[in-house]
Amino acid sequence: MNAGFGSWLLDMSLGASALGGMLGMASSIFIVLAATTFGSALLYSISGFGFAVLAAPLFLLFLDPARAIQLIIIISTVLSIVVLRGLLPAIAPWLLLRLALGSLVGLPLGLIAFRYADPILVRAAAGTIIFGFAILMAVSRHRSGQPGQGKHWTAFAMSPGLDLAAGAVSGFAGALVGQPGPPVLIYLLLAGAGARTVRATLLAFFALSYGVTLASHAATIGIPTPTWLAAAILIPFAFLGGLAGRPIGDRLGAEAFAVLAIALLAVAGAYTLGAAAAAFATA
Repeated sequence: MNAGFGSWLLDMSLGASALGGMLGMASSIFIVLAATTFGSALLYSISGFGFAVLAAPLFLLFLDPARAIQLIIIISTVLSIVVLRGLLPAIAPWLLLRLALGSLVGLPLGLIAFRYADPILVRAAAGTIIFGFAILMAVSRHRSGQPGQGKHWTAFAMSPGLDLAAGAVSGFAGALVGQPGPPVLIYLLLAGAGARTVRATLLAFFALSYGVTLASHAATIGIPTPTWLAAAILIPFAFLGGLAGRPIGDRLGAEAFAVLAIALLAVAGAYTLGAAAAAFATA
């Protein structure tokens, strides 16, 4: 199924004048998007990694990049705010501030690239980010034993300049492919930040980054009404997935978390890169 056909199906099924058509879509794109949303939120709850990293490959497969990225941004904004509750005391405020300021620098560049970039290149960028994230996580796990705990090895020491740089790369990635998380998460893990601080700061950063990115998209590019309707319908599936994943995650140890996350990211990244290569070959 190509991106144009997927987008057409979504418009036909979720458009304001065709709300009843959503039932007819139950055997096609709606089931795919709902299952992807539920599964991505479930795996996010189990593995602790971002919804966008897991959802992007299939969203980009069945929808055009603009629609897919904007849906991911909307759903992720709401999900991040909800998950953040209870972790506020663990947030490192000055680190969060520097990441947010850096993100504001990278965001306009990402918006420009989003407006003018070739869709195939956008898919390739998403796949590269995901696959690169998996590789760096695997290297970090091999060198330090437990990803994110930083007890045995760190690649570098954190600094205000690096905080700003990581935020800038994240802002660019968030606007372009809807994934601000990987650059910041890689940075914090390789710098050996504490696990609870990483999780709380990331979730707060996600909420801020996605919120700003969503507002920027709405103000500069525009978000069609069918996209808002689609997000409103898919958000409950994200909540259900997150709730279903909690008891599973509680029964998994740290090693299982790491293996699951790296395997999922590697497969997702390789698949997205493969899809981009196939599209480029047939273009």
